[in-house]
Amino acid sequence: MNPIDPPITEDDIANFLANTPDFFERHAELLATVQLSSGHGSRAVSLQERQAGLLRDKIKLLEARMVDMIRHGQENVGIAEKLHRCTRHLLLTAQARDLPAAIVDVLKTEFLMPQAAIKVWQVNDIFADEGFCKGVSTDTQIFTRSLTAPYCGANAGFEAASWLPQPELAVSLALIPLRADPTQDAFGLLVLASPDPDRFQADMGTDFLAQIGELAGAAISRLRLRAA
Repeated sequence: MNPIDPPITEDDIANFLANTPDFFERHAELLATVQLSSGHGSRAVSLQERQAGLLRDKIKLLEARMVDMIRHGQENVGIAEKLHRCTRHLLLTAQARDLPAAIVDVLKTEFLMPQAAIKVWQVNDIFADEGFCKGVSTDTQIFTRSLTAPYCGANAGFEAASWLPQPELAVSLALIPLRADPTQDAFGLLVLASPDPDRFQADMGTDFLAQIGELAGAAISRLRLRAA
């Protein structure tokens, strides 16, 4: 080596090996002499053993991800089946005036909901004296119309909590506006409640709750159209 040449660095060696893939084919005996940390303690292992260990770790990670995918898929299938049963139950509800109670009952049954209640307004006059049309203030109607997505979070003294059989046990809530069409004003509010503060959280996804609202809103729209 010329004395003025710079010393060979680790990067030089790494670049040489990266650009000379057949080096270890010509010098296979070197692989058996390379010793590395096992990655699971201070024990030294051969390069082949270390590579095998890394491959096993990757396989375990992929297996865990696959298990998660299967679990999520099964959960989604279960939710779809429950939503199907809810839809069937509402379609089989012959009398429009029975729909609010039917919605509450099926949600409590299918989704193990501790408490639920529903109120509607702007309905056909023949339903004006029904309990599901009473006890809704103008402020709550305005608040409901302002909701572009279901509200999830702590019970901050919402009027809707007072519609529940045991409002004192409503620690977390989901408030779901009911519309016949997403582009129309809400004409009802579905409240789901739990004593568990983590059941409904402000940062949780609301897509599924919105679907429930669309289903319930479409069913409840019968109260606005005709006597039944």
